[in-house]
Amino acid sequence: MLPHGANLSQKENHKTKYKDDISKQYLSEIRIKYQQWHEQNTSLKGPLIEKNNEDQHILECRVNYLNDYKDFIDQQKYAEKFDSRSNLHSTVLEEFMYYLFKDLVSEFSEYALIGKSHSFKDIFFLPSSYRNMLISPQALIERKDHDFAIGVHVDATLQCRGQTEREQDSWDIPAVAVECKTYLDKTMLQDASTAAVQLKNKNPNALYIVVAEWLKLTNAVNLRKYQIDQVYVLRKQKNTDREFRYLETYVKNPIYSDVVIHLFETVREFLSSPSWEGGVNYGLQRGYLI
Repeated sequence: MLPHGANLSQKENHKTKYKDDISKQYLSEIRIKYQQWHEQNTSLKGPLIEKNNEDQHILECRVNYLNDYKDFIDQQKYAEKFDSRSNLHSTVLEEFMYYLFKDLVSEFSEYALIGKSHSFKDIFFLPSSYRNMLISPQALIERKDHDFAIGVHVDATLQCRGQTEREQDSWDIPAVAVECKTYLDKTMLQDASTAAVQLKNKNPNALYIVVAEWLKLTNAVNLRKYQIDQVYVLRKQKNTDREFRYLETYVKNPIYSDVVIHLFETVREFLSSPSWEGGVNYGLQRGYLI
């Protein structure tokens, strides 16, 4: 649920890595700042399902807290000590998604899925023989990891007719899936589109969103051919390689609150919709199916 905090704890408690004095010092500094960021977000409540005049102010506060923490953790010394493979920096955005939607989702249900997810992707059956198939379907569940999801946990039981043996399994079904990226390039966009198709094949009503800090795409990319509902670029800025990002001449845009507000309102409107009606019978009543 708190992927950045968990990543930080893993580094602090690692048996072999991050044992040198510099790593310990940096992790201690980050821990203090992280705790402040965490407490700021947990003490701030909202927005909720019903729109409120305070919503914009609350969202702007969350963005200000994020910018402050990102400016701190993105310092060159931390970026060079903990590279992209450590996932320390990339998990900040994933945890921000939780803070952004936690109060909205909790109003729907205390049992709702929110956070990182091992979501249902496909089901197939692999019995060793027809005799065994009559006893148990031998279902295998294929899962897909999502950086952030809002949805439902499902407990399932499969049982062949006339038999007492049962197969039990659990999985997540996202209503909203969010892919979080430091920067978005064409390969990442293609991968995200494939994941969106896989999700929507099993859950056609799902919403699939990509959220990135920077963009690494050219104008030659046709966004319409990708099966993604929306792409948010929080800094409204093209990507610059890390070695240039720390030059004195580089101007780094902040994470813009209006982009985050649009993201939040898109998800809130989708989750709050009184009906997700679709399918052949619904289309037939209108005379057009899609």
